[in-house]
Amino acid sequence: MADVFRALDDETRRLILDELAVSDGKTLFEICSLMAGKHGVGSTRQAISQHLAVLESAGLITTERRGRSKFHYFDSEPLAAIIRRWPIVEKGNQ
Repeated sequence: MADVFRALDDETRRLILDELAVSDGKTLFEICSLMAGKHGVGSTRQAISQHLAVLESAGLITTERRGRSKFHYFDSEPLAAIIRRWPIVEKGNQ
């Protein structure tokens, strides 16, 4: 779980996850375009690629190669594991 928290500690990685949660199966080029155009993130392709590697090692994204392209998919299971470990209890329902 430490990998998940470390991965989520960076704003750019959270933005990448937000975009993949809305629409899965994006290439590095598409993710870079979204980060620059929609979010004003001026990171290089290499920097975005490194962010994706951190997210993948934490289990928050999976990848699939098709030809020369690599597609990235959001995986919510590590977040669900955190919720199972520490369930959210609303005040007043304790």
